Amino acid sequence: MSHSNVTDFTNPSTIILLGIPGLEADYVWMSIPFCAMYAVVLLGNFIILFIVKIEASLHEPMYYFLCMLAITDLVLSTATLPKMLSIFLFSSREISFSACLTQLFFIHCFAVMESGIFMAMAFDRYVAICHPLRHSAILTNPLVAKIGLAVALRGIMLVLPIPLLLRRWLYCRTNILPYTHCEHMDVVKLACSDTRVSSYYGLFVLLCGIGLDMFFIAISYFQILRAIFRLPTKEARLKTLGTCSSHVCAILAFYIPNFFSSFTQRFGQNLPHYFHVLIGDVYLQLPPMLNPIIYGVRSKQIRDRLLRLFACVSRI
Repeated sequence: MSHSNVTDFTNPSTIILLGIPGLEADYVWMSIPFCAMYAVVLLGNFIILFIVKIEASLHEPMYYFLCMLAITDLVLSTATLPKMLSIFLFSSREISFSACLTQLFFIHCFAVMESGIFMAMAFDRYVAICHPLRHSAILTNPLVAKIGLAVALRGIMLVLPIPLLLRRWLYCRTNILPYTHCEHMDVVKLACSDTRVSSYYGLFVLLCGIGLDMFFIAISYFQILRAIFRLPTKEARLKTLGTCSSHVCAILAFYIPNFFSSFTQRFGQNLPHYFHVLIGDVYLQLPPMLNPIIYGVRSKQIRDRLLRLFACVSRI
């Protein structure tokens, strides 16, 4: 490693991503499951977008939100996986400082957006179950578009100060990151300035973004469960609950890996470093891969349209 990587510098031109230290010998083998995950992300989410576009019966709020989720997943996965695979397969560890800040902006911005979309989908389920006769009147297409725009603007406005703050700090320690991608707190640790503003603002984003979303999702499902348990028959309760199953599974696939990753970072000091890096990588790739599978399997409308599409292709 060159001397400039470990001596004083105030504005690093490049960041060195080491990948997963300790597992270098297994990079080629590790690239196989990650390539497979990326293929599923691309294929699954593009299929969701295609089916919703061509199927007129799916032109309703729930599936518009699903399209927003698919686009978010595509961007979130593409922001990290190509660089990760280039490290594994081609030892391409350098990334410019500007590209590093751009990458972490997309990671955090679209993670906040995804959380906001889940909150919007919870609102859709709340209206559909608690106010079914007013659903189409409340969730009109213009309102759905405004919600999507608000979710996107909130993510951009909350996360944009993060890379702007990072550009202000002096970096005099090292430009080496023992990870496969750039994230906010990892870059903050490279600075030798007083970075408490960045740390506090990162916590603010977490609380005002994902924290608030989880609060409103919990309120929505509390009201949904109250309405379900008031239904007269068990069959009606199960049928109504089944309409929420895809959304609940997707929420769990997003938030549980997030919590597990945060938990291991804070309380797993005795775990090997490569375990932390792997958990962080899986956390970013698992929801984009699982979401199209969950909705493809659990949503009857999408499943039926997908089967018809495969039947048409097989006859060609």
